[in-house]
Amino acid sequence: MSATPSAPFLRRITPGRWAATAWLAGLLFTVLLRVRLPGQEEADVHAGVVFLRWDGLAMQAAATALALRGSVLLTRRPAAAVRYLLVAAVVASTPLGVIAIPFAQYLAVDVALYVVAATRPPQEAGRALALSLGALAAYLAVRVFAGWSAGTTSTLAVALAAAVAWLLGRSEQQGRAYAEQARAQAAAQAVTSERLRIAREMHDSVAHSIGIVALQAGAARRVMDRQPEQARQALTEIETASRETLAGLRRMLGALRTEAAAESGARTAEGSGLPEMPGLAVLDRLAEVTAAAGVRVAVRRVGAPRALPQDIDLSAFRVVQESVTNVVRHSGADSCTVTVDQQDPEALVVTVEDRGPGPHRDGDRNRDRNQAGDRNRDHRAAPAGSGYGLVGMRERVTLLHGEFAAGPRPGGGFRVTARLPLPTGATHR
Repeated sequence: MSATPSAPFLRRITPGRWAATAWLAGLLFTVLLRVRLPGQEEADVHAGVVFLRWDGLAMQAAATALALRGSVLLTRRPAAAVRYLLVAAVVASTPLGVIAIPFAQYLAVDVALYVVAATRPPQEAGRALALSLGALAAYLAVRVFAGWSAGTTSTLAVALAAAVAWLLGRSEQQGRAYAEQARAQAAAQAVTSERLRIAREMHDSVAHSIGIVALQAGAARRVMDRQPEQARQALTEIETASRETLAGLRRMLGALRTEAAAESGARTAEGSGLPEMPGLAVLDRLAEVTAAAGVRVAVRRVGAPRALPQDIDLSAFRVVQESVTNVVRHSGADSCTVTVDQQDPEALVVTVEDRGPGPHRDGDRNRDRNQAGDRNRDHRAAPAGSGYGLVGMRERVTLLHGEFAAGPRPGGGFRVTARLPLPTGATHR
């Protein structure tokens, strides 16, 4: 059976245990109906001749054994489990002297129908329902053809309950399928939106570099005859800017898909005071903004600082910015540490970690679950991130052929690590 997040202990009860519990509850109810309870002058239902004899008790024991066997098989072989439970219901009803299979003997079958409908393909679920309704009809038909009394109305009520259980299971399966589809679409939309953002930032970077090239080319043309040394210097600057821009384009746009749309307008950092195209050089400013939101950010730099390609510098900053935003909004921590490791000449490694006890997950999913409402800080003061959480960070790092990891720390809290490879033989700004 399914369980809601508000009752996690129910998740420990397997479908087989639910079915076994339903069978035993039905058996207990059957017995209680046939004994005189305190306050009653007589039992509600006459026990009948066979029920209290050894053969009646033996049939009940055999039916219980069949039902428990079916309960064990419910998770691994649900179709076989339904058959076991149906046989158990028929066997248990025989010594009761009833005109139809009682509802109490069909409780476990209803549970099995729900489980099959909720977890198995539609064709298999439909066969289970048809078999269950067919068993009721067959029991009724045998009594009619034998000339015995038949409880048609009672059978219809039991069949209706079985159909309702099956429909609830189908609704559960369709709800899960819809939720999974919605999550997949949200993840795809997040990836697409992040790539559009990266493409816009790359456009701004290229436009900036081309502007420098144009200025240097104009300067070289004006002094080419009178000051050839300055013209040569300008051409060198043009070559440097061009190589750096082409290298960035190969790293970034080479991994982007062709399916992208133009995003109009310029986006500024939302109230954070950060530049439009920031980099790791403004981490101290990011720490100041985050401190206003109630979280102290300690910035550690390992290795000698060196100039980085603009696309790598920007992507590393965006990873740090989004991670710090998640710390403010979702971790419950009052501090975090940002480490920028430049010891490796072939890669840049940035790490953001905190010791907060709260659930540190993708910001979008946490906002949907209203988890941010448990925090006492003013989240509106948090620095603006990309808004796409772990999906966006992973996509950004992957586009640069880097490695991304995010998960809980062994000692508590959360850690985000991004390793961005540096181009070899390229002149950095």
